[in-house]
This record gives sequence, C-alpha cells and structure tokens, in this order.
Amino acid sequence: MFNLLSENWSTFLLGFWNTILCSVIALFFSLVIGSGFAILETVPSKFWRGVAKVYVEIFRNIPLLVVTMVFYLVLPTYTPLKLTGFQAGTIGLSIYSSAFIAETVRSGINSVGEGQMEGARSNGMTYWQAMRYVILPQAFKIVIPALGNQFVNLIKNSSILAFVAGFDLMYQGDIVASNTFQTIPSYVLVGIFYLILTLPMSYYMQYLEKKTA
Repeated sequence: MFNLLSENWSTFLLGFWNTILCSVIALFFSLVIGSGFAILETVPSKFWRGVAKVYVEIFRNIPLLVVTMVFYLVLPTYTPLKLTGFQAGTIGLSIYSSAFIAETVRSGINSVGEGQMEGARSNGMTYWQAMRYVILPQAFKIVIPALGNQFVNLIKNSSILAFVAGFDLMYQGDIVASNTFQTIPSYVLVGIFYLILTLPMSYYMQYLEKKTA
C-alpha cells in the first residue's frame, strides 16, 4: 500500500486537494443559503415561510446525484450555461446540504424562547436586527452538534464529484485502481484520506460544543 501511494502520490494529492476545495466552498455556501432559508421559515410572512418550506422539502427529498446531474447534464442541454464536473458537483452539493442545514438552524431558532425576540423588539430593534444580534447567536450555539454532523456528511458527500468527472478523491482513487488493478489498497487509501478530513472536523466541533456550553 505504501508503494502504491508513493507511485501515485500526485494523483491522490490532486484528488485530496479538489475534495478539500469542493468541501470548503460547499460548506460556506450551504451554511449561508441554509441559514437564510431557516430564517425565512420563521418569519411572520406566510408567503416567505411557504417559499422556504417548498425549497427545503424539495432538496431534502431528492437524491444528491439527481441534483448534481441537473446542473451537469440538464442545464447545459437547455441553457447556454456550461459547467465542469467540479462546478456542477459543488453547486449540487451546496444546494443539497443547505436544505438539511436549514432544518437544523430552524430548530435552533425555534428553541430560543419567544421572550428573547419580544424583548429585543421592545428595546427598539427591528425584526432582522433582533434575529441577527439576539436569536441567531443563541440558535447556533444550540445546534453546534447537529451542524457538525452535517459538515462531516458534506465532506463525505463530496464523493459525488466522482460521478461527474470532478477529479475529487474518489475519482482519482478509481483511476489508480483501474491503472494498477489494486482495487482494495486503492480504496483503503481513499478511506484514509477521507478520515484525515473528517476526524479533525468532528473533534473540532466537539471542542466548540464544550467551549460554548
């Protein structure tokens, strides 16, 4: 296995880097989009609550592969938009993960007492100021463990890039396995690389949970 890694180091390194890049981009955008829709799910307006609910239900109940293929195959067919496998996979992963993050953040917002919002409004804050400075900081502290699980799942789900030639870790592992005929060692190495990414994230979220308790 060590020889396999040393002989194909550049291939694995490229996949490792693309997986990191995809995960970081998708993590940022899914957190922003998911938090936005979580807020919309709790606003007084029924219309915007309905819009947010439809978004969340659609993307929570459609497989990630289907979402990704829409951006990789469907959009280029019917629009001038042309996306690479990496771009399509990252966008699909961001949108798919944002739906789950939205539900996680929404549960955190709902768990904050209604008196917090009423107190902020009575002190002259607008709804959005109260949400930003009073409600969301408390909500995120509550949902840190659940968000940590979503972030770890996002990293693992980045393997979707392998289906659209996104040159991620899984895709590169497939190439090494095909070229060397060492299937089991190749995928064991891929698993080790994923552990290098997910374990630090998991331990950091545990540390953050204890620090903010």
